[in-house]
Amino acid sequence: MSNIASRRRHILRLAAFATFLLVMFYLVAVRHVVDVDEVRRVVAATGPAAPLTYAVASAVLGAVFVPGPMLAAGSGLLFGPLLGIFVTLGATVGTAIVASLVGRRAGRDSARALLGAQRADRVDALIERGGLWAVVGQRFIPGISDALAAYAFGAFGVPLWQMAVGAFIGSVPRAFVYTSLGASIADRSAPLAYAAIAVWCVTAVVGAFAAHRGYRKWRAHARSAGDSGVSDSEAR
Repeated sequence: MSNIASRRRHILRLAAFATFLLVMFYLVAVRHVVDVDEVRRVVAATGPAAPLTYAVASAVLGAVFVPGPMLAAGSGLLFGPLLGIFVTLGATVGTAIVASLVGRRAGRDSARALLGAQRADRVDALIERGGLWAVVGQRFIPGISDALAAYAFGAFGVPLWQMAVGAFIGSVPRAFVYTSLGASIADRSAPLAYAAIAVWCVTAVVGAFAAHRGYRKWRAHARSAGDSGVSDSEAR
């Protein structure tokens, strides 16, 4: 009975965490309760500290689902294409760290409890072998919230250094794209905008291909594991 109660508690904890994330996503990404233009005005008023201020503010705002492209474009608009890219990457890594820490704190124990010791150890082994590249690959897949993915990675125990390094490596192309688009609006630079669009197209194609290949490998692995399980049961 205690095991059932413990399992129910873990399920409720994960459900509450997921509900909180969905509510935050709705309020910030759909209802736009955060005024990004006002944030930019406040940051611009900080003078020489503006790049650092914007990176920290964007890291926090990204973790509560303010769309990353909007924050990156604001970075380009405020600081230009060169400095803006570094500000965007700093904010992106910050968001990954914050979301991963929260995800680990809120969901790690419950996720392991529901998976069971054997499956949890298997997940840990997979993360140890390829957690870094899973984070990198996720950044190339279009349509997936980086913050939401970071919460999930944290809940499954991806180490913090893998989150930080993976977010940095995987976000370079999109950081260039959205920061450059923001800078091109300020500078009225058509070549910069065209370059950003070209990089976005290449990144989207690479991401879609990587996602398809990863899905096929996962299906093949799941099928082989299932066949192995059937063979073991027949042998018994």
